[in-house]
Amino acid sequence: MTTRDALLTHAEDLARRTGYDGFSFADLATGAGIRKASVHHHFPTKPALAAELMEAYAARTLGALEPVAQASGATRLGAVLDLYREALQGGRSQCLCVAFSAVQERLPAKVQDAVAAFQAEMRGFLEAAFAAGAKDGTLQTAATPEAEAAATFALLEGAQLVARASRDATQFDLAIAPLRARLTP
Repeated sequence: MTTRDALLTHAEDLARRTGYDGFSFADLATGAGIRKASVHHHFPTKPALAAELMEAYAARTLGALEPVAQASGATRLGAVLDLYREALQGGRSQCLCVAFSAVQERLPAKVQDAVAAFQAEMRGFLEAAFAAGAKDGTLQTAATPEAEAAATFALLEGAQLVARASRDATQFDLAIAPLRARLTP
C-alpha cells in the first residue's frame, strides 16, 4: 500500500468515526508515521482530501451495489440495508456520507457537492429498487417509488446517527426492522 493510499484509508476511518472536524493532518501524519508536511505533499488541503474521500467512498459503495442492480427489488433493497449496517462497524463508525452530512454547513463546496451527488445516486438506486419490487411483487409498497426511496434514505441515515450516538448497532436494526419486514422473499 502506498503512503497516499494509507493516508486515504486512515483519513476515511477517522472521518467516519469523528466527522470532518474531528481529525487533522497532524493526526494523519501520526497514524502514518510521517511528518505533517508529507501529508500536505499528497493532499494540499483538507478540503481536497475530503472531496477525494467522498468521491472514492461513493464509487466504492455504489460499485458494491452493481452486482444486484438488475436483481429483484427486495434483493436490491436488502443489499442497501446491509451496506448501511456494515458501515456502522458495530456502532463505532458510520457511513462517510452521514458523517459529512452532519456538518454540511462547515464543508467546502466541493465536498458538499460530492455528498449531494452520492445522496442523489443512492436515492436513485433505492427508487429503482422500489419500482422493481412493486413490479415483481418482492416489496410491499405504500407510496410511489420516489417517496419510498426518500423515506428509506432518511431512515437509513437517521438510524445510523442514532446507532452511532449510542454506540449500539442494534439500534439501527430496531429502526429498520419494519422496513426489512416489507421484503418479500
